[in-house]
Amino acid sequence: MSETIYEALRESHEIQRSLCRRLLRTSARGGDRQEIFTQLRIELAAHAASEERYLYAPLLMHDGGLDASRHALHEHHEIDELVEKLQEGSPADRGWMNTARALSHQVHHHLREEEKKFFQVSGKLLSEAQKTRLAGQYRRDIRRMRKVLAED
Repeated sequence: MSETIYEALRESHEIQRSLCRRLLRTSARGGDRQEIFTQLRIELAAHAASEERYLYAPLLMHDGGLDASRHALHEHHEIDELVEKLQEGSPADRGWMNTARALSHQVHHHLREEEKKFFQVSGKLLSEAQKTRLAGQYRRDIRRMRKVLAED
């Protein structure tokens, strides 16, 4: 059986969860806080762009996928706003870690909701051939996006 879009997405989901946990365990004195945040920022942005192109966009073509896709896009926007706030602040600030905790909470909520609800909705709307084709397209795009974002 070929890989589907869901296995490909879960791989990035696990990276995001791991980076969130690692970020919250850092101390202000350690130099790895900024590095881990940068890795998380790149992974979140690459994943969101690729997921929106190769899962949400196809679902927007189905009446039954509109509400779920809109909700997921809204959550991506909320995550983007928290990342932007962190980029504007200093990792040494106490408030920065409060925002990092809020980001981690939002990321975990989004991933859990996506895996428990969104995947089921989309699984009923997409054909098996689409799920397999979208996996390949998503994988190629996320690799490209990670590279592009790391160079910025």
